[in-house]
Amino acid sequence: MNDQNPYHHESMWKGATQNTFNKAKQLRLNMTEAEKALWEELKMNKLEGYKFRRQHPLQNFIADFYCHSLKLVIEVDGEIHLTKKQIKIDQERTEILNSNGIDVIRFTNQQVLNELDQVLLEIKNEIKQRATPQS
Repeated sequence: MNDQNPYHHESMWKGATQNTFNKAKQLRLNMTEAEKALWEELKMNKLEGYKFRRQHPLQNFIADFYCHSLKLVIEVDGEIHLTKKQIKIDQERTEILNSNGIDVIRFTNQQVLNELDQVLLEIKNEIKQRATPQS
């Protein structure tokens, strides 16, 4: 049985399975405080007019935040991401996403909670570098 979701456009979800969509839905219901804080700044196209999605399935991964038009993932990492094992997993995941034309920027929970203005500035700078001029 094929468990890919036939209702989702391949290029935006990069072959995510129905199981990945189900897990993403659960993660949206249980976001960390840092994810909630950043989502308040990203939702409804608030940041430079770009649409970000939260807990977005990409292949067998779930990106904390994803902007399809920019091919940009934003990850908000808790302490688990500081372990050697998780660092290796995150690096491999980033390489796979990069090979699909998707870039990843990372912030720690502490950066988002304590330095939100700086985090937003870094995201805006990344957007400006990636955005194509409007004609």
